[in-house]
Amino acid sequence: MNSQALLADVSATQDPEDGYDFYVEKDGLRYAGTHLLIDLNGASRLSELETVEDALRRAVSATGATLLDIDLHHFTPQGGISGVAILAESHMSIHTWPETQFAAVDLFLCGRCDAYHAIPILKEVFQPDRVQVTEHKRGLVT
Repeated sequence: MNSQALLADVSATQDPEDGYDFYVEKDGLRYAGTHLLIDLNGASRLSELETVEDALRRAVSATGATLLDIDLHHFTPQGGISGVAILAESHMSIHTWPETQFAAVDLFLCGRCDAYHAIPILKEVFQPDRVQVTEHKRGLVT
């Protein structure tokens, strides 16, 4: 299925009569989505373009989000990678510093997706010594 068909399919679920507007309602709060900042320290495989792309695809799938596109850039000579996965439910980005074994991952998801399900995939692929996660509730209404 192409990305336009996926987007059309997702848009159909946003019908206000269905009562689903992609906002999260959890623990008495209503907000646009969960935004995780994930730091991977002591990580490996951070200069491998195919590995980074596969990790993004798998992590997005694990969250239940809809992948629309991935765009990655490989820097030389140090080998770092910066990229973003565009999602129907928002985005996931990664910036790697292989020379210091560090990667910064930014994951913002709205709706029924679970951003925390991406973390085990990132741990499996990059084998970090330490993971730090910060959560922000974006667009907090109540």
